[in-house]
Amino acid sequence: MATREYQGRKFDYQGINPVVDALTIEEALQININGKPFTLSMRTPGADPELVRGILHNEDIVNTPGFHPEVKLGTEKEGGVVTVAHVEIPEQFLGSGYTNSRSLLSVSSCGICGKTELGSQDFGPALASDVSFSAEKFTDMFDQMNKKQHDFMQSGGTHAAALFDRKGQLIVAREDIGRHNAVDKVVGQLLLEDRLSEAKAMTVSGRISYEITIKAFKAGIPFMAAVSAPSSLAVDYAKEFGITLLGFCRDGRATCYSTPNRIDNTRAHTINTKSP
Repeated sequence: MATREYQGRKFDYQGINPVVDALTIEEALQININGKPFTLSMRTPGADPELVRGILHNEDIVNTPGFHPEVKLGTEKEGGVVTVAHVEIPEQFLGSGYTNSRSLLSVSSCGICGKTELGSQDFGPALASDVSFSAEKFTDMFDQMNKKQHDFMQSGGTHAAALFDRKGQLIVAREDIGRHNAVDKVVGQLLLEDRLSEAKAMTVSGRISYEITIKAFKAGIPFMAAVSAPSSLAVDYAKEFGITLLGFCRDGRATCYSTPNRIDNTRAHTINTKSP
């Protein structure tokens, strides 16, 4: 279960009443690599192997998408909550995200927290894609994702990420208390299934940060869409990476901040496109 019930008292115009609310679980997951602690992720339990595999890919800890190290889970707390993941990675598969010796702290609120510096990286050439979507198609994508947000319906406390194929059909959706964790989970799922190349668009339930933009780029996903706003740095990176980034995707509307040429503007009145 991704939620736990908590008793409380509700104060409103009707007075004070006892309530029982379902709250989203947040637990620490320590990831050990080659017998040593490497990172601590605050996440919602569930799909932990996918989360770990996504982190290994998105942080360039494993240097090839075709290598899938076994993820051994252990040290369960009461209720079967896994608290440690052990991964063995041969030296030839270790990427710069491991060898630069930075300790990562992945928390539920902010993907950059715990890192000592942004640093400069050569990410490679911008993404090229022959895929296009209409603005209204993103409304349909969010509808598809929302139907999979079962934990959110119970608690109101989870974020979601979803990946879609070139026709805008849902491939996978995951929830987590952390926005970055949800993205890592969907990417990790398709990596494990050797289907990541099918993903052409990503939707997220909250805002888009620069780190989520980098995760999309590393996964080769040319479209990103969010319910709320992107950060300025997310837009800057999206322009550099060749990602079509849309924010404020609500009620059939969206705002495109980068690479708008991939948007099918047959019905241009449905989208407010800002110049990149």
